[in-house]
Amino acid sequence: METKNAKAIARKVSIAPRKARLVVDLIRGKNIAQAQAILTFTPKVAAPVILKLLNSAVSNAVNNLKLNREQLYVKEVFVNEGLRLKRMFPRAKGSGDMIKKRTSHITLEITSSTNLQTSKEEEQKWVKKLILTA
Repeated sequence: METKNAKAIARKVSIAPRKARLVVDLIRGKNIAQAQAILTFTPKVAAPVILKLLNSAVSNAVNNLKLNREQLYVKEVFVNEGLRLKRMFPRAKGSGDMIKKRTSHITLEITSSTNLQTSKEEEQKWVKKLILTA
């Protein structure tokens, strides 16, 4: 059975990856309603950006793949480092310190809960196989 996943990617977001990962870790594995509630009330700068990305992925799933909105879960979400803009901050005696303005690439993938159950069953089979061979 081929699983249908909807994906949304935000590139060159002007938030440091370290700060964005704090928010992303909150929604991994949650259903869409829970993830939207968490992101709405999270007081971090990255939360509105990730909420917009989540809504985009949900729209992709509903409109393009014809998946049911109530059965959607966050399958995979991660933050990679984007470009680093290097700027100088003036210091004493004509010297300067480097300021790195970091950006992020945020990738979010959602799937329906029926697909999530089958992947968990496959994972359990793999773990049993691993235990038996050890």
